[in-house]
Amino acid sequence: MKVDFWQLSHDPVEKVVALIAQRVMDSGERLLVVSKDADQREAIACTLWKAGPESFLANGEASAPGADQQPILLSGTTEAQNTASHIIFADGEYREPAGFDRAFLLFDDQTVEAARGTWRSLDEVEGLERSFFRQEGGKWAKVA
Repeated sequence: MKVDFWQLSHDPVEKVVALIAQRVMDSGERLLVVSKDADQREAIACTLWKAGPESFLANGEASAPGADQQPILLSGTTEAQNTASHIIFADGEYREPAGFDRAFLLFDDQTVEAARGTWRSLDEVEGLERSFFRQEGGKWAKVA
């Protein structure tokens, strides 16, 4: 499994989720976006729907009818009703991503210490590949 750490410095979380979501959709996979904050999930949903006239990213809330059919599902938990293979932790809080191929932890200045702790806690996990990304000059770059 891969776990990517994305340090937010310039772009808001909604924009970064949309960027990652587009890549996941382009690869033919499904995505689960997790945040315990309902307002944040709503802001992410709006951004995904407005991604562009030709590239809007269909999504829905886990509590809504048809959640299992959504290519991008927004939820407060890690239960992937849509059988997603990728998960984004949009609220900066890492949870055990059992059953996923790839996880993305988005964190900012307020959650950087928790992200560092998570990075260290994954040192001993066998078969896990970690990567660290940050914005440099407006573009995302893999640092580690």
